[in-house]
Amino acid sequence: MRSRVLGFFALALALVGFGASTASLIDYYGDVPTFCAESGCATVRASEWSHPLGIPLAAFGVAYFTVMIALSFLPRPRLRIALAAIGAAFAVGFIVLQAAVIGAWCKLCLVADPAAIAGALAVIGGATTVRVSLRNLAATVPAAGLVVLGLGLWTNAPAEPEQPLPECVAREQIAGKVTIVEFVDFECPFCRALDKKLTVALDRTRQPVRIVRKMVPLPSHELAIPAAMAWCAADEQGVGDRMAKELFAADPKDLTPAGCEAIAVRLGCDVMKYRQAFASAELRHRIEKDMADAKAAALRGFPTIFIGRHKFEGSNHTSEDLLAAIETTAH
Repeated sequence: MRSRVLGFFALALALVGFGASTASLIDYYGDVPTFCAESGCATVRASEWSHPLGIPLAAFGVAYFTVMIALSFLPRPRLRIALAAIGAAFAVGFIVLQAAVIGAWCKLCLVADPAAIAGALAVIGGATTVRVSLRNLAATVPAAGLVVLGLGLWTNAPAEPEQPLPECVAREQIAGKVTIVEFVDFECPFCRALDKKLTVALDRTRQPVRIVRKMVPLPSHELAIPAAMAWCAADEQGVGDRMAKELFAADPKDLTPAGCEAIAVRLGCDVMKYRQAFASAELRHRIEKDMADAKAAALRGFPTIFIGRHKFEGSNHTSEDLLAAIETTAH
């Protein structure tokens, strides 16, 4: 009796995981998220971990849970146990990845991953296969549909009240200009992607815009630190905007100290002043202060920019979104 209950429990968990993965996959391919548009979901979807082998992570989830649903009806206990254990291991790994590396949580992942773990425990604990019958097989389709519907209602709950601007962002606002505060990692591919869209938006607006960049080189990007130092050194000579454009456009492997200096020379920087600034303790203190500001702002992922009061996390925003925020802030 216990093994039969575990069998139905494992099937139910596989259906839950399938529903969550399907909802997530729909968001990956949609122009606008259907199920989860929250910043945490957007940050996870925009992270460098979201497309292993160029395939959306959610597609692997759909495939995995589809197989586990099928194995709930098929007498293949060894294969079922092996796949359940592998799925649980990957689920644990992705939970750790969100906590320790991405720094953001996706609601749909927090349904699918625990479902994979609990399902594995049920299978390893002795879950039997579910009897193949027309009733049992027919029930799986509406059950999966109900899961997706329930997730849609849950993830699209009413938005939380607008949060006050972080102090480090609020103090940069000045009257008469739209202020954009951009937390920057020049090596981050998603920061680069969002900056391209921001550039398009800036080219299309006629509003006076002021950009404040805060250097936040991530530990996982070894050349982000010299790039941040190079930008600060160039900014001291009044060419920060042009330097940022060049650093974002450069091949990431060229963001070495020598490569960054070559860019500074091309922009007409005084080389001696640049080198002195690059090696100075004041410059390092400036970057440390920017990183402290990012921590105090409780940023949940990168890229993150503020256009006035409008906060954008992740790179899946359009240039039209950014332009609308600029125009709204100006009025």
